[in-house]
This record gives sequence, structure tokens and C-alpha cells, in this order.
Amino acid sequence: MFSQIQSATLNGLKALAVKVEVNANFVGDNASGDTLFMMVGLPDNAVRESRQRVQSAVANSNMRLPRMNVTANFAPADIRKEGSGLDLPLAVALLKCAKFIKAEDLSRSMFVGELGLDGSVRPLRGILPIAIEARRMGMDCLYVPQDNAREASVVNRLKVYGISTLTQLVEHLNGQAPVEHTVSNTRAEFYAAQTAEQPDFSDVKGQELAKRAFEVAAAGGHNLIMVGSPGCGKSMMAKRLPGILPPLTLAESLETTQIYSIAGKMGSNSSLIAQRPFRSPHHTISDVALIGGGTSLQPGEISLAHNGVLFLDELPEYS
Repeated sequence: MFSQIQSATLNGLKALAVKVEVNANFVGDNASGDTLFMMVGLPDNAVRESRQRVQSAVANSNMRLPRMNVTANFAPADIRKEGSGLDLPLAVALLKCAKFIKAEDLSRSMFVGELGLDGSVRPLRGILPIAIEARRMGMDCLYVPQDNAREASVVNRLKVYGISTLTQLVEHLNGQAPVEHTVSNTRAEFYAAQTAEQPDFSDVKGQELAKRAFEVAAAGGHNLIMVGSPGCGKSMMAKRLPGILPPLTLAESLETTQIYSIAGKMGSNSSLIAQRPFRSPHHTISDVALIGGGTSLQPGEISLAHNGVLFLDELPEYS
């Protein structure tokens, strides 16, 4: 039996579409037995370990796989696949081969999620760029962990289904217990979140010269160097700079939210970053943490301050 399921994973700061192809050769009767896995397509350690998570999740979801030899390919095969988000599509492809999933055509659906050993579906980072990629590819449905559903639902013209367990997904695909897709009024939620109060210069008494410098920097998008003794108000005024900047546009909000999503800094059931971010890393921060990079290519503090304010306190050159 052959099955192919569409998924996606992060490749640096972008979403990479991945086809999970499974070929299963049954080697015995329908009695439970060992399933032999072979994975190809440049999977990293997290992807290779998915076979243990998938097997345990299926077994603990009261589904017994027949004895079979399985070859799983993650296409395109020449790009390294990272992360645990391919657990769910691998499980769906395997269950489709074993006839537990009756749905015939899943070509316009995308599946992303990490599986727990008990069959639960756990949240991931980078769901928003994956949802944008799904819409770009013309997908109709996107199945994501329940905690990521609101984040993915900001992408219009795409039905987003939040899934809590593998059993729930199988019952939905078989038409036994349909799940309602998540609907978000993106613009209404965005503009409502913008009305939340944030500190601004109305709280600052005096400091007229410093206020004027901040206003000029905010109006022109300039950098600003503050030199002064501890306690004179540098940090206090820097924290209020986002409060005098223009509100984020929806396009800027989507850009910023994508960065926070990739960094895994979106809270549970969050949708959009509606206010300009303020980042104030400690002065002992490493170059990688500030600029970004590392083995898994994570955004740094400079990227997290995109469309907002980056405040670097106690720089060695001026301390």
C-alpha cells in the first residue's frame, strides 16, 4: 500500500513544503506485530525518532497495526528535514495504508503536529509561516495542534482544524465525529488588541530635552544613544518609546508575528502581535542570541525587535 500526505516544516526562517510518502508491505496476517521502519529523505534526529512516537501514539489510541515493512520518504529528499512536526502526517499516512482512515482524497489537506506517546497532539513553533505556505499552495484544510489553531486561523481562505488527539483526527477524517474549523475575525481582533494601554511619555515629568530627542528619533526612525548616570531615567524612557510610535499596520503585524512564531515565543491560543515589540536583552548577551543563528537557525533579539524597539543597556563602550 502507498500513501502520500502533504505537510511542511521550518527551513531556517521559511516554511518548506514536505510530502510524506509511505509504502507499506504487509508481511503477515492482521495480528499485531513488529512494524519495521526505514526512513529516507534526510531526516534529522527528531524526525527519525518520530517512528517510536507514532507507533506508541497509534497503539495507545486503540488502533493495532498489522505486521508490515514501512518505507517513509520525506520529499524533497535533498533538503534536511528538522523538528517534530512531521509526526502527525507520518501517522496519518501510516493509518491510511492500514485502512484505519477511510478518506480517499487528502491531497488538498496539510497536516502538522507533534505526537505524544499517549496519542495527544502537541503544539509547535512556526505554525503561522506554515499556514501561509499552505494557502500559497492552494490547500483547502490545515490540521494543526489545538493550541496553535488560533495562530494559524489568521490566514484567510484556509480552513484550520485544531486537533487534540490522534483519535479525534481519525474520527473526523472518517466522518464519525466532525471537528469544527477555527474561525478568527483577524481585523477585529487586531484592532481590539491595539487599544490596550501601554506606557508613554504622559507618565514622565520633566526630561524635556530627552523627550524631544526621542520624538525626533521616533519620527525619523533613527537610532539613539543615551549616556547618563544610573537612575537618571534611560531605561524608563526607552520602555515608553513604543507608546509614541505609530500603531502597527496589519501587514507589519503579520511580519512580526511570523518571527515570534518561528522563535516559539507565541503564547498558547495567541493570534497576532498587535503592538510594537520592546526588546531589552541583558548586556552580557552572546553574539548568536543577539544577531540570530545557531545550529537550528533561530531569530535573535534584533529580529525579535522588528517593527519595534531594541534597547541595549549598559554597552561596554559607554559604561
